[in-house]
Amino acid sequence: MAALYDCSAPAELLTGMRLARAALGRGELVVLPTDTVYGVAADAFSPRAVQRLLDAKGRTRQSPPPVLIPSTATLEALATEIPDQVRPVIEAFWPGGLTLILKATPSLMWDLGETHGTVALRMPSDPIALELLAETGPLAVSSANLTGLPAATNAAGARDMLGDAVEVYLDAGERSATGSSTILDATLATGRLRIVRHGAVSDVSLRELLGDALQQDSGA
Repeated sequence: MAALYDCSAPAELLTGMRLARAALGRGELVVLPTDTVYGVAADAFSPRAVQRLLDAKGRTRQSPPPVLIPSTATLEALATEIPDQVRPVIEAFWPGGLTLILKATPSLMWDLGETHGTVALRMPSDPIALELLAETGPLAVSSANLTGLPAATNAAGARDMLGDAVEVYLDAGERSATGSSTILDATLATGRLRIVRHGAVSDVSLRELLGDALQQDSGA
């Protein structure tokens, strides 16, 4: 069975992070903690690794994974035509549990699936995730579960579902009961923002910040 490393133990953390970096560099999958639920990660710029992620979860290319990034500076390289109203959202909720759908930079050499020219980006606030991202660069990360099952809130639960499809499991204890990140679409032709998944950042918080810039008929 794939190894699980206890990140609360310094020696295991060092070993786990080293092996996680190496696995991602080979196009393998890694389960890592985030500030919401556990995620299964792949090199965002390796089409083979991204396909491996989709296969492990039982998803199709019609459900492309979000991309986790280490800083807001990375966002500027991966996304284009960023609306002005997105800036205060980033300042208020990044790092944190908010994913932004933006128009992807056309020159990017990656294949995340059927994205229709967009990319879903998030900067998590988990220190282990941020450290790994700082060393690897952007990672395609989806919740660590089989499609149709609840997202894993601990590494053992992720391993029970994903097993040997993942090379390294980084265990940082139980994660948030608030569920997955909120997803906000910032690609609408109207210029307004729309909630496409309710999650860790509340609708009320977004409405207070954005006012009329938030489309009111937000979907689930």
